[in-house]
Amino acid sequence: MSDGWGLGPLELWGGVECTVNRLGDTYRDQLVLTGHDRRVEDLDRFAALGIRTLRYPVLWERTAPDGVAGADWRWPDARLTRARELGLRPIVGLVHHGSGPSDTSLLDEAFPERLAEYARAVAERYPWVTHYTPVNEPLTTARFSGIYGIWYPHRRDDRAFVQMVLNQCRASILAMRAIREVVPEARWVQTEDLGRTYSTPLLAYQADFDNDRRWLSLDLLTGRLAPDDRMWRYLRDHGIAESTLAWFVANGQAPDVIGINHYVTSNRYLDSALHGYPEESWGGNGRHQYADVAAVRVVEDAVGPAELLGEVWYRYGAPVAITEAHIGCTREEQLRWLLEVWRGAQRARARGADVRAVTVWALLGAYDWDSLLAVPAGHYEPGAFDVRGPHPRPTALASLVSELAREETTMEPLAQMPGWWRRSVRFTYGPRRSGPTHPSFSGLGGPRLILVTGASGSLGSAVGRIAALRGLEARPLTRAELDIADPASVEAALAAYRPWAVVNAAGYVRVADAERERERCFRENVDGAAELARACGRHGARLVTFSTDLVFPGREHGEYVESDPVGPRTVYGASKAEAERRVVELLASALVIRTSAFFGPWDTFNLLTRGLEALQRGEAYTVPAAVVSPTYVPDLVNATLDLLIDGERGVWHLANVGAVSWRELLTRGAALAGVNPAKLREAPGPTGPRSTALGSERGLLLPPLDDALARYASRFRDPAARARPGASAPRPAAGA
Repeated sequence: MSDGWGLGPLELWGGVECTVNRLGDTYRDQLVLTGHDRRVEDLDRFAALGIRTLRYPVLWERTAPDGVAGADWRWPDARLTRARELGLRPIVGLVHHGSGPSDTSLLDEAFPERLAEYARAVAERYPWVTHYTPVNEPLTTARFSGIYGIWYPHRRDDRAFVQMVLNQCRASILAMRAIREVVPEARWVQTEDLGRTYSTPLLAYQADFDNDRRWLSLDLLTGRLAPDDRMWRYLRDHGIAESTLAWFVANGQAPDVIGINHYVTSNRYLDSALHGYPEESWGGNGRHQYADVAAVRVVEDAVGPAELLGEVWYRYGAPVAITEAHIGCTREEQLRWLLEVWRGAQRARARGADVRAVTVWALLGAYDWDSLLAVPAGHYEPGAFDVRGPHPRPTALASLVSELAREETTMEPLAQMPGWWRRSVRFTYGPRRSGPTHPSFSGLGGPRLILVTGASGSLGSAVGRIAALRGLEARPLTRAELDIADPASVEAALAAYRPWAVVNAAGYVRVADAERERERCFRENVDGAAELARACGRHGARLVTFSTDLVFPGREHGEYVESDPVGPRTVYGASKAEAERRVVELLASALVIRTSAFFGPWDTFNLLTRGLEALQRGEAYTVPAAVVSPTYVPDLVNATLDLLIDGERGVWHLANVGAVSWRELLTRGAALAGVNPAKLREAPGPTGPRSTALGSERGLLLPPLDDALARYASRFRDPAARARPGASAPRPAAGA
């Protein structure tokens, strides 16, 4: 190829999630949700990672919603100009899981010609742009819009589906033709999700059909669909004229690069035994009913990126790339997924496939892909940057991206361990097939462990439990095993275990008793934290320690942020304030988490659980008159571990979003748990309720309180579930 994409080193590309999703008459724009529409400086952040090629939107719906004549080019003008200045080569996308302006749709016969008109206008505006993806994932978009009815125009029939596929594929061919009339050297990068379908023997016929259908868009675009192909007959059976299909044979051509957008959940599994699966996965084909779930939850040996790249290369003979690599999960799993995809691309190259690049997708994260954009819940998945603060914050993924871009090999050890999709924890419904549980990671070495203090406490035990669930090697220690205020004990523990990080969940927690046990409180909370800071500094280990909202005096209204001055009114609060000061002074890299009002599924000591159990027994229960920021322990631990892995330091406030009084918390919890709150009482303080609620100026990382309460209540209603660790596992998003 003349564009410099010869088979040199594997390249690392980037991309921003840019879907403008239409549900009915409502549009939701990922660029607005992540704030990228307001920040041209994000391009500088991307370039600083070492990325030189960027999948980038100049979307039809955004730029020319009222027609090409009235197009507003200001947004793409500023960004493409800056990209050019930075040496970023854009692969311009025109439609990304969208359906065009409001006066058209994927079923509109004029859709292809209208997109081609817009494509020509883009090429004329930016004649220096040489790489395009006219329509992202035409087959996948048609499935969600024409079979599942999730996206506009919300159809659920094969006739609509096939018309949507044909319209998008014809639009892609015509758009590239129009672009090349302006820019003859323009290159076409075509993307698709090509996940395989697996099934029980009964449903093998349906799996075979799905596995033929997954090639439909690329077969149409390349002109290789022939009359003796099953998909040709399928299209004819659903009303598509022979002449329409002949047009693709005559006009199709191979893209310059075929891109695979591959996700952990791309491969599917079909099973007619519905009772073993959630109802939302149930469907059918008129012949059988079946559940359709992620194959990773059932099948041990589903194909991965290397095999898919090889399949595409040998089927079409065109250069291939991974054009989206993203997982909505915890930080170490994001690292593991990117590294696995990168190594899969390298394996495919070693086997002879012409693999050009791996694309880090969703550099700024994405919203609500866990519901396939159908529910505007505000569920955010960070990417290489986390946009939930005043400025996009680089995560550990950004560091890995920089290393890959520089072809370095000093990757975060956590990234080199098997992800959840390679561990037995993934088998929600299986396993159903035999095969390897994870690829060989021999010679890579394992990461050192996380040392967790206070193992017998509510927080320490939760850290140990969740770390294990996340595939993080942790060693929880009780006070008998490690006295954090004893220098010899601390030194011995760090020398023996050589942790890469220490999570300090130990300390004195009895707020009322601290007023008469000041010395003991300060020994455990201040001396212990300071000793850990000193030892971590000597051993090069990261440290996270926990503090409290009680470092603040309380006020009538508002929330405290990280930079507000402390002013504790209790001995316990004073001990924590002094611990914060000493830790940050002794170890500049330390992470201090201020949090508040724990509630969780695994202990019976938190106020919410004790109160609901008392009310459930018909007993009266009295709560203090105070306004707090309740914190669901699994959310707290997951966010803390993410920040630790990201290398964050200083003081962070972590609490579920939503300040409430203790009485309101118990009342709302009782309603969700099915408990009568009639005997709930409030003990007023001497000056009425005072607030120590926590806000944040660094980023609101935990979900809303209502979301956390709903998850807590579902486990409270099922006592047997309280001992199960799975409910705290981060749920991977279904990306597309």
